[in-house]
Amino acid sequence: MPHLQHLSLHQLDLESLERGRLHRIWLHVAKNGIGEAIRIPILVARGAHEGPVLGITAAIHGNELNGISVIQRLVGGVDPKQLSGTLVGVLAVNVPGVLMKQRQFNDNVDLNSIAPGKPVGRGSAVYLHRFIDRVIRQMDYLIDLHTASVGRVNSLYVRANMNEPEAARMARLQIPEIIVHNPPNDTTLRGSAAALGIPAITVELRNPSRFQTRTIEDGLAGVQNVLFDLGLLPGTPVISEEETVLCNGSYWTYTDEGGLLEVFPQVTDRIAKGDPVAEARTIFGEVNKVFYAPEDGIVVGRSIDPINQTGSRILHIGRNPQPISCAVEPR
Repeated sequence: MPHLQHLSLHQLDLESLERGRLHRIWLHVAKNGIGEAIRIPILVARGAHEGPVLGITAAIHGNELNGISVIQRLVGGVDPKQLSGTLVGVLAVNVPGVLMKQRQFNDNVDLNSIAPGKPVGRGSAVYLHRFIDRVIRQMDYLIDLHTASVGRVNSLYVRANMNEPEAARMARLQIPEIIVHNPPNDTTLRGSAAALGIPAITVELRNPSRFQTRTIEDGLAGVQNVLFDLGLLPGTPVISEEETVLCNGSYWTYTDEGGLLEVFPQVTDRIAKGDPVAEARTIFGEVNKVFYAPEDGIVVGRSIDPINQTGSRILHIGRNPQPISCAVEPR
């Protein structure tokens, strides 16, 4: 990587970093049980020219890997001397989770359900609070990269508050298969960023625990579009002529009978109310229960785990899917 510096810090101070350089940073946010540092890896491309700060985060769930490769290729491939602004690429928010190959932090808490964390409390809450305070606060825009969880698969979709113009613009620029309108009034990282006045979107890059080459390329193209649109790099966003699908909300359906589950629709399939969408069988192969679509919609994600007790997920259904253009008006 050109113009590379290696730094170990307790506080990320973007203004103190030399312009026109790419910085590789280990941010010390906590200590483990034997007193060793837990450090978050961050790539910062500090542009030679003034401009906004765009943050991209990956692996707040430790088994969500596609985003890591997107950030490596995006930030590592930028020439900071051509950059107007700053790119902050957090390669792995949940370092303990990545090392343990699990979704949760090492105290078995989902970091993306407790934002903004707490200055004093259990380890996961303190870790997340420090990360938001030391990193996220300095961003002007945030793209949070995710994948599905274990036993599920996702479409390439975006969650965004489509009533917020900048978030809606970033969502369209991803050229996703589906956009789910989702105001960030929750305890997610995106919600905490929005509460700080930072336009933010969540991009779901398909499936967990692997690097998927085509998905990484799609994710990279979407984030590069945002760079061009915000003027961090000279260029014009590459917008597909194809339409995406906007849903006004989404939800999961669940089993009320356990068994060996087979889910019929694939991601991005349209479903109609009353369609059979899954069936559960006993260990002897007898059909125990057939499950039907509760309303018309589109499949955002689905379960692929055949072993399902009562209360397991079936389908992530997007409500009221409507075609919209990915194009945005020039600034």
